[in-house]
Order: sequence, then C-alpha cells, then structure tokens
Amino acid sequence: MTDGTESTGGTDERSLDDRIADALGLGGGFRTDVPDTYRAGLACLVGRPNTGKSTLTNALVGEKVAITSDKPQTTRHTVRGIVHADDHQLILVDTPGLHRPRTLLGERLNDLVAVTLAEVDVIGFCVPADEQPGPGDRYIAEQLSQFAGRTPVVALVTKTDRVSKDEVGAALLRTSQLGDFADVVPVSAVQDFQVDTVDAVLSAHLPLSPPLYPDGDLTDEPEAVMVAELVREAALEGVRDELPHSLAVQVEEMNPREGRPDDRPLWDVHVNVYVERPSQKAIIIGRGGSRLKEIGSRARRGIEALLGTPVYLDLHVKVLKDWQRDPKALGRLGFDFA
Repeated sequence: MTDGTESTGGTDERSLDDRIADALGLGGGFRTDVPDTYRAGLACLVGRPNTGKSTLTNALVGEKVAITSDKPQTTRHTVRGIVHADDHQLILVDTPGLHRPRTLLGERLNDLVAVTLAEVDVIGFCVPADEQPGPGDRYIAEQLSQFAGRTPVVALVTKTDRVSKDEVGAALLRTSQLGDFADVVPVSAVQDFQVDTVDAVLSAHLPLSPPLYPDGDLTDEPEAVMVAELVREAALEGVRDELPHSLAVQVEEMNPREGRPDDRPLWDVHVNVYVERPSQKAIIIGRGGSRLKEIGSRARRGIEALLGTPVYLDLHVKVLKDWQRDPKALGRLGFDFA
C-alpha cells in the first residue's frame, strides 16, 4: 500500500538485493561472528486462505509482524518476518492464500504468490489439521509439484491444538499423500507446539550464507504499511459476508506532532478506510459512529505498541466503488504488482 509519508524509523525500505549487497560487506548492524556453517535465506509460507500462515509467521518471529483474522484473504501482500538464531537467519515470506480468483485483485494476489515462490529457498505448505484436504489443497499441491528437484517443499500441518492426538496422526498421513514433501511437520502456533521444530526444519534447507539482515531486525515492512494493516485487522473483527474482501486501508499521513516536549511525544496518524458501497460504509461506522470508535480504540493499542509512543488516530471511511475490479483503484491502493 502507498504509505503517504516518509519512513518513520525502525524499518528499512530497501530491496532485499540491496540488503544482501550490504550484508556481504558486513556493514553496520550485521553479525560478524557467525560460524562457517551459518545459513541464511528465504522461506515462503503458502496455502489456501485461513490456514494459519500469518499466525505461524508471528510465532516464529516472536513478535507480531503479520495481521491475523479468521476471515479468508487477510494477507494481501508479502510480509517478511526475520528469525534470528545462533546458526541461521530465516526470512519468512508470508503470502496471500492461493485461491481461484473472482476479481482482478484476486488475480494479482495469485500472481504475487507465484513470483514469490520462484525466489525462495524453501517452501512451507500449510494444511490445517482440523479440516479434510479439499480441492484448494490439492490444487496448491499440484502447483508446488513443479518445484520438485529445485525448491524443497515442507508440509506444515497447522492448528493441531484443535484436534486430538489421533486426529493429528491422521492429518499427517492425509497431508503426506498430497505430494512428495521433503518433510511433514505438525505444529500449533497458538500453543507454541513444535514452532522451534518448524524453524529448524526450514532453516536446514537454507544455503550457506552470511546474515542478510542486521541483527535485531524483525521485518522489512515500512511502519506505515504495518499501521494500515493494524487498522484493517481491527476493522475485520466481527464483520461477515463479503465485507472483509471489500476493505482496504491506506495511511494518508503519519508524523510526530510538532511542539511536543521530548518526554511526552505524540504521533498524528491519519488513515483512510475504503469500502466499495455506501451500505458497507454504514456497517463500518456503526450506529452513531460506535463501531468506528471501537475499531479506532483497538487499532490504536496496536499502533502505540508498534511505534512505542502515544498516538492520535484519525479514521475516515470512504467509498471507492468496485475498487477490487478497477485497475486504477488497485494501483492507487498499492496492489499494482506488475
């Protein structure tokens, strides 16, 4: 998404290639004491919508770098989360869920996944333990089979906390039959079950390499993008039907307020929430503005935790008719992945 402001510090908007170039020079912030066996590279978490990819990303990183929701297609752009360990650095690329697209936005999200898969060192295929594999899982497994012999694919049986031990075993068997996987690992991000194992298995497939990101970096997302995502996550809470797909959020402006004392900083954050129809605008605002106030309160807590300072959050709900099907609107909202 377009952020509408300059980078606010704490993140780096340079491309991965630029970062790698700096890493090879072992510049400021990069570890210089890594062993010869140190590995670093990219892992892509892929799966149909709502299979726990974002939750697993957050659990592996140890901090919230991707929004989560029980609504499909919550993730709309790749999010890099960075896992630091003594012997490796695992850069997680969380993608939108692969699905059969019904809109131009859906087509562009699928294209984004395809591009991402071509650039990573290992792929994690997320399949939930509490559901039988369906056409969507088989479709993705078939798409991943083309990477056989080139990029290892690790099947991750997620959400094991939702089923019994016997059912976990059955889910592992079902999943293993979907394709020829390098490994099959059960995991529960919610209960922190085997999250370390997932990290170890994925990192074992990375190439020998110096660190690609400075020590301590957890994501390369600009803060304005993360702010927009936190607002969208808050807005998704409690909505149903088609509204989750019609929501888009864009930071219009984000700056520290001038004239504040150093020990009492305040950030002014102005955000636009876009929907496709006036009826959806009414839902987001709620009776007397009650729902918009709840969204603002929920989002502000996350934004203040992200920025480490109090925030004045100004939300505006706007109608951008059929934006999911409008190429110009998609470009305006940052969904031009060409």
